[in-house]
Amino acid sequence: MLLMKTAHEQFISERIEPCAGSFAASRMATGEPGLPSVLSWRGDQYEISRVVRQWKESSPCRHGSTERYLRKHWYVVETTDGMMMKIYFERQARSKSQTRLRWWLYTVSS
Repeated sequence: MLLMKTAHEQFISERIEPCAGSFAASRMATGEPGLPSVLSWRGDQYEISRVVRQWKESSPCRHGSTERYLRKHWYVVETTDGMMMKIYFERQARSKSQTRLRWWLYTVSS
């Protein structure tokens, strides 16, 4: 899927940390990641007030099969202070040492 940026979006591409106990367990029951209601970025906490948009990104198998694999879950969220964040969850960690680093902030706008 093409990821369009508006004129006011700022590219970030940094790891974000979901705050403990803020996961949506109901989403996890359906196989989706537990979207946090509060996340931490650059030492500040942001509370998500609503999900504006969500979609999934898939790609072909990396080993030659014709299967397609779900790679990322994308969300555009609005925080309680009015900031818009485009965030994503990687279904598979980039390496064994980074298994907990799966939530990323792609862009922000106000």
